Amino acid sequence: MTLVRMYYSMKPAIPRTLQIFLRRRVVLWKRKKYQHLWPIDERAASAPEGWGGWPERKRFALALHHDVDTKAGHEKCFQLAGLEKKMGFRASFNFVPERYSVSSDLRRELVGKGFEIGVHGLKHDGKLFLSREIFQKQAVRIKQYLKEWNSSGFVSPSMCRNLEWIQELGIQYDTSTFDVDPFEPQPEGFRTIYPFWQSDGSKRKGFIELPYTLPQDFTLFILMQEKNIDIWKRKLDWIAEKGGMALLISHPDYMNFGQGKCRMDEYPAQFFEEFLGYIKNKYMGQYWHVLPSKLARFWKDKMVKME
Repeated sequence: MTLVRMYYSMKPAIPRTLQIFLRRRVVLWKRKKYQHLWPIDERAASAPEGWGGWPERKRFALALHHDVDTKAGHEKCFQLAGLEKKMGFRASFNFVPERYSVSSDLRRELVGKGFEIGVHGLKHDGKLFLSREIFQKQAVRIKQYLKEWNSSGFVSPSMCRNLEWIQELGIQYDTSTFDVDPFEPQPEGFRTIYPFWQSDGSKRKGFIELPYTLPQDFTLFILMQEKNIDIWKRKLDWIAEKGGMALLISHPDYMNFGQGKCRMDEYPAQFFEEFLGYIKNKYMGQYWHVLPSKLARFWKDKMVKME
């Protein structure tokens, strides 16, 4: 049994405070070990062959994801969407279908306001890829939710993944990888700040992989206990310089919108708002900001056909 399997089999019995304490110790050790390539791995900057640039001659692309892990996060989605809408941004909200009750009214209102909906695993219990049999059983229900929610995107919980199996979901795009993130259960990065085509060799059957390229908020503010957004700004500046894709996964679950003192697993929502302001003010007119589904369509139409 691998360490990942051991952790998820034991996780339900481990108190949340102890989980975070142990993960903080591991992250501290890994941060020192990988300081030469995190948060920036220079090898990830190479543009794909034939790359002609982003639409409208924009300097870089920007996509926002929100993985909604829990019922508490579900209840904060309206606040988060309102904040983004006010500042001129839109995102994909990715829900876990069978961990909490996902409101159809919430999904409908989000889509009506210009956001999109994705599927974030099935139960968020770390078991989706433990065996082929488990995956196939859960995939049947995942595909049902993709169809019911009119979703074209999938995000695997905890970035546990098997891209060959994920292809069977019939999705347009997936966000279960990253350029560099040694703190995830499957820490192998794909060393690119660009989307890429994932398939079994066919140009017709496959999906666009959108790796996240900015550190996740949980890693920065809960595990590393960062007190500012300097790392986000540094990485964004580097991506803008290289002309890649800035894709951020954040979680309403861990944002505190002024509801008293932050708990051990919360950070001030002002950090996220400040980062959106930084993007908007420093790079006004320089970024191509679209929903992940549109970004995936662009990449398939413009880049996959060239391969």
